[in-house]
Amino acid sequence: MPSRCTCRIRRGRLAVFKWITRYNTRRRHSSLNYLSLINYEQKTDKVLRAA
Repeated sequence: MPSRCTCRIRRGRLAVFKWITRYNTRRRHSSLNYLSLINYEQKTDKVLRAA
């Protein structure tokens, strides 16, 4: 049976993972013309490949 500390660490890591995933894939950034980071990166990648 895992200790309380182990459970807290696991919950903390999961919370950080969820935050990073949301930040990178869904959260829109005004400095990127309201695109998520992943969408901005994909858009930039397409432009660079076309050049």
